[in-house]
Amino acid sequence: MKLTSAQVEQTLTQFEGEVIPDNDPVVPQLNKLFGEHTFFLDSHGLNIVEPAEASGAGVQSAKVVNLANWSDANPNRLEAHEPEPTDVVLIVGSRH
Repeated sequence: MKLTSAQVEQTLTQFEGEVIPDNDPVVPQLNKLFGEHTFFLDSHGLNIVEPAEASGAGVQSAKVVNLANWSDANPNRLEAHEPEPTDVVLIVGSRH
């Protein structure tokens, strides 16, 4: 899920992480591997958000999905794995 700048701001108020800017040289490689998304780094690794089940009340929610974890051998290196949905659900906007 590619987020708008307003959705990124909303997400970061609920999720302790850092967005990887679209102009970062690593983004084209991430898009090639995982598709067009807004990517976030946190203490667990690399994450994206995917639309969550409809929550009603005109709220658009998304679930955090972990794509890669920090390596135990090298804490500055990410190790990709199958996408793992987390229990973290965010409000990213409202439906009109």
